[in-house]
Amino acid sequence: MGDVSSCAESYDPSVIPQQRHRDDDLLDAYSRAVVDAVDAVGPAVVRVELPHGCGSGLIFTPDGFALTNDHVVARGGPMRVMLPDGRDLAAHLIGRDAATDLAVFRVGGTSLPWARFGESRDVQVGQVAIAIGNPYGYDHTVTTGVVSAVGRSLRGRSGRLLEDVIQTDAALNPGNSGGPLVTTRGEVVGINTAVLAGAQGLCFAVASSTARFVASQIIRDGRIRRSCIGIVGQQSPVPRAVARAFRLPPSGVLVTAVEPDGPAAVAGLRQGDLIVALGGRPAAGVDDLHRALTADVIGVATEIVVLRRGDRRTFTVVPVESQRD
Repeated sequence: MGDVSSCAESYDPSVIPQQRHRDDDLLDAYSRAVVDAVDAVGPAVVRVELPHGCGSGLIFTPDGFALTNDHVVARGGPMRVMLPDGRDLAAHLIGRDAATDLAVFRVGGTSLPWARFGESRDVQVGQVAIAIGNPYGYDHTVTTGVVSAVGRSLRGRSGRLLEDVIQTDAALNPGNSGGPLVTTRGEVVGINTAVLAGAQGLCFAVASSTARFVASQIIRDGRIRRSCIGIVGQQSPVPRAVARAFRLPPSGVLVTAVEPDGPAAVAGLRQGDLIVALGGRPAAGVDDLHRALTADVIGVATEIVVLRRGDRRTFTVVPVESQRD
C-alpha cells in the first residue's frame, strides 16, 4: 500500500476559503469599476421623448449639446428630455446625419451634467463595455459585456456604409438607441445604434471618433457637407483581361444615369461608363465613391477614370455639394 502521508500533508483546508476570498475581490473590483463608470457618465444620459416614441441621448457639453441616433428623431416633432435627476426639459434639434445615424440636439436648462468622449481608436477587443440607456422605457438601465470586435462596417438606414463601428455583446434593446457605450474608466467610446434582428449578442455602436467629428460639423454647419458628381450607379465587374491590362480593381461603378448639366455630364461621362477610380483612389463600388466624395473635393477639379467600351479614359470632374443628405 502506498504512502499517503505526503498527500495528506499537502492538503491545506485554508486554500479553498482563500481562493473564494480572491474571487470575491475580483468580483468586487469589477463591480466597483462598473459602478464608478455609471456614476461618471450616467447623469448625462437622458431619455429622449417625441410624439412617436422615445430613445436615449447623451449630453456632451456643459451648455447642453447632446447626441442621439438619427432614426430616433427622423420623424420630427416636439422634443423633451428626462434627466436622471428627475428634470423634464425642452430640447430642440440642431441637425441630423442619416449616413452615420447621428443627430445633435440641445437641451435647455442650467447646471447640466455632461460626459466626456474617450478615444475609440484605443478600444481593444475583449475589454469591458457598458451600455446605458432607456430600453422599452425602463429609464437609466445599465448592461455590460465586452467589445466583440472593432473596425466593423454596417449598412446604415440611408444605404451608405457606416465604417469604424464597434461591435459589443452588451445587451441593447429598443430605447437604447442614442445612449453611450462606456469603458470602465468612464469614457464614452461609442453611441449605441443598432441590433441585428434575430441575432444574439450582436450589437453595434458608432465610434466616438466619428461621433465627435459629426457633432462638430453639425454644430458648425447644421449638417454634414458631402460632395456629389450627379450620377446613379451600381457595382459591376471589370472584365478580367481589361483589369489585368490596365491594373484595375476587379469591379467598378457602372453609370446607369447621368444628371443633366451635373458635374459628371459636364465632364463628359455617359450612361454605360464604368468608373474605376476617382481622385487617384480605386472605385470598386459605390461605397468607394462615397468615401472619396467628401467635403474636401467640393469645387475641386478631380481626376476620374472610366472604362468605355473597353477603353480606359480619364476625365476631370468638379464635384458639387450634395443636397441629398
